[in-house]
Amino acid sequence: MVKTAVVILNWNGLGYLKMFLGIVIKHSMNNETLICVADNGSTDGSPEWVAEHFREVKLIKLDKNHGFAGGYNLAIDQLDARYFVLLNSDIEVTDGWLQPLISFMDSDPDVASCQPKILSYKQRDHFEHAGAAGCFIDKYGYPFCRGRIFNKVEKDTGQYDSQIDVFWSSGACMIVRSDAWKKCNGFDASFFAHMEEIDLCWRFYNAGYRVCYLPGPVVYHIGGGSLPYNSPFKTYLNFRNSLFLLYKNLPDNKLRSVMFKRRLLDGLAALFFLVKGSFISVKAVWKAHIDYYKQLNELKVKRENVKKLETPRYPKPVLNKSVVFEFYIKGNKTYNSLKSEN
Repeated sequence: MVKTAVVILNWNGLGYLKMFLGIVIKHSMNNETLICVADNGSTDGSPEWVAEHFREVKLIKLDKNHGFAGGYNLAIDQLDARYFVLLNSDIEVTDGWLQPLISFMDSDPDVASCQPKILSYKQRDHFEHAGAAGCFIDKYGYPFCRGRIFNKVEKDTGQYDSQIDVFWSSGACMIVRSDAWKKCNGFDASFFAHMEEIDLCWRFYNAGYRVCYLPGPVVYHIGGGSLPYNSPFKTYLNFRNSLFLLYKNLPDNKLRSVMFKRRLLDGLAALFFLVKGSFISVKAVWKAHIDYYKQLNELKVKRENVKKLETPRYPKPVLNKSVVFEFYIKGNKTYNSLKSEN
């Protein structure tokens, strides 16, 4: 068993592998660290290129595209390590990025997962959309980050250079304790992609763990490597998976109320898309809700399994207000402005 396995899930990302895999090896690989590329059924020659140019990298070939969630589950099942680092293929790591994360995990066995500071590859003094400086949800399940709320991304001026407990760590770059991963059964493969890490981190808290942000190590993320941010399929996944997330994890005394209000908010979002003339986005929201109802029987079973985990020891850091209302109505477009009114 190695101490740490850095796992890069790849799907037709040959260009990103050529840009960044060598940098990952340079700044990460040692006697205690394995670098693994898990290929999700690529057709662009990615696995062949890795095998030819980087024999020191462990290559796992999956039979088809199992999505982000399913692909990582299948890859990690084939690895034996104390920690797994999930790293997007479109990320540039920096010198010394990995050891602080490992040391932090070593120092506190109650931490199930941790993420570094994630900045934009293209605008390097700004946070990146997927993760920024640690991640949260509001009371209706809308995700946001220190440094990014909806489409508003902040410049990094050191305003979030503090270690903090967060609700979820970004799947773009996160270190996970293998014992916690196994106890909570990894990602829910039905999510396919998007929000599966939020679902997992919610289960971490239910199982008595914490999730953290560590400001020292930095990585640079291109973003939208697999699905562009304006993709209708991404819109569909985000709306559907939000419903999956809430139904599986909300406590009994909040389930009915929150799900009702979330459906209303999704209806308003669909109306907004309609006014903008984005009929394909309206269709994506509609399909997300239809498919949610089709999955209800399976979700009920998963909800009961989540309840069996419950040995919470730490409060879950949830914003007890609507980030939609705060952002669009009150004009609070930064994390610090949200928190200043608490």
